[in-house]
Amino acid sequence: MIEKTVKIHDKFSLELKFGYETKRTQKVNLFEVNTWIFVPNSLDINRQTYTKSDFYKDLKSNIRLITPQFLLRDIATGTQSPFICLERSFRNLAESSTRSNSREYLYQIKMFHSILKSSLRDHREHLIANINTEDRDYLINSYIESTQTILSRYRSLRNILTVPSVNKELFDIYVLGDEFMSNIVEQHSYLIADKLRRKHPQIYLACKNKLLDLIRSEVSYRQAKGFRVAEGNTPIQSRELVYRRGILKKFFESQLFLETRKKKDGFIVEQLVYSIAAGLAMIFATGIAFAFQKKFGNFTLPLFFALVISYMLKDRMKELTRYYFAGKLKKTFFDHKTKIWVKTDQIVGWCKESFDFVHEDKVPLEVKQMRNRNLILEIENRVGGEKVILYRKLMNLKRSTLDNVFSDFRITGVNDIIRFNVSNFIQNMDNPEIPIRRLTEDDYEEVNGEKAYYLNMVINLRYAGENQYNLYRVAFNRTGILNIRLL
Repeated sequence: MIEKTVKIHDKFSLELKFGYETKRTQKVNLFEVNTWIFVPNSLDINRQTYTKSDFYKDLKSNIRLITPQFLLRDIATGTQSPFICLERSFRNLAESSTRSNSREYLYQIKMFHSILKSSLRDHREHLIANINTEDRDYLINSYIESTQTILSRYRSLRNILTVPSVNKELFDIYVLGDEFMSNIVEQHSYLIADKLRRKHPQIYLACKNKLLDLIRSEVSYRQAKGFRVAEGNTPIQSRELVYRRGILKKFFESQLFLETRKKKDGFIVEQLVYSIAAGLAMIFATGIAFAFQKKFGNFTLPLFFALVISYMLKDRMKELTRYYFAGKLKKTFFDHKTKIWVKTDQIVGWCKESFDFVHEDKVPLEVKQMRNRNLILEIENRVGGEKVILYRKLMNLKRSTLDNVFSDFRITGVNDIIRFNVSNFIQNMDNPEIPIRRLTEDDYEEVNGEKAYYLNMVINLRYAGENQYNLYRVAFNRTGILNIRLL
């Protein structure tokens, strides 16, 4: 199964997140994602102005494991809680701080905080989705009670590590985990409060004290421990707080990120094909030389001209043959092949990716129908014209490696998080505002209208016989991305 999320990441970047979930019954799982991007001709994006290197500079991809799923209440009190593995690693480290025990300690503490962060997010989203049902009070109380239990339970493990065998560096990791955990609890509590205050003010008033008490207790706790909190209005204080939170997030989620090693796909085959092209050109030139030599003899003027002309044609023939074979190879091979590793010695799988401009006639009928299913979109395409970019990705994952390497937790697959920067697309845009006039009661007035351009993206997902298409429409101008809609 492939799960996808397309959203705005920042002012000039889109985030496309693909979750590749493997089947236990299949040793090797193969996923395919094809993305057609329809770019208006007015933006002057084509083969000459936007090359492969430009595209891959704009594209940033991170491949990470899908976080193991746990209910928030199961983390707090469940019999299969990650606290079990966490506490075991703490006790083993306290008994003997060997290299293997230290590695296991770091692994478990990072996995615990990654799981907790994911569970807080899932509970928050489920709570908001069910805010108008009879389960509302239960979900709010469950969030607060489970969160308080988890905070208390984690902090109670501190005494296990306060022994001479645990060095300061390893103990400080535990302390940083405490700070990180307090931060994410505060952030998710604020997100719940924000949503309720804006969309459901009556419900917010009913649970306001509970949520704010949880936030206040964590702010007071961090102040008492000397951790940074959001206070003061100076830019330096805010900057340092955001920086520290970002560093902690990267550190505790680093266990999920996989190592990648990228190389050119089909390099050996490409060199062989180019050698064949050079050989064919040499056969051509040598054949002409032999023919003229046989007819006119050695050291004659006709032979001299024949050798010069054959040499000139040989180079052109070699380049044309290489160009022909390159087009054929492009259909078979990708631009890059990336091997995906875990723990530096276990291959989880590989992924391939390619980018190219394609002619409209080469776009599949299903994609054309998705692109033109709205009359105004079809008119836009006919009048202005478009260039079509095709970005392909092939993901191959080994189920056995995921099972063998991560025995404590069930890892279902990997997430591929792609950020696509559109800054190169805005260079030839008009001003973001144009004057328009409208009537008033007794006169008319001039106001600024927003000038927007649109990228249409058709995403095709293929896995295990499933074939899904979705159309997204991205509105943006010189000021950045305005919105993205699923049509």
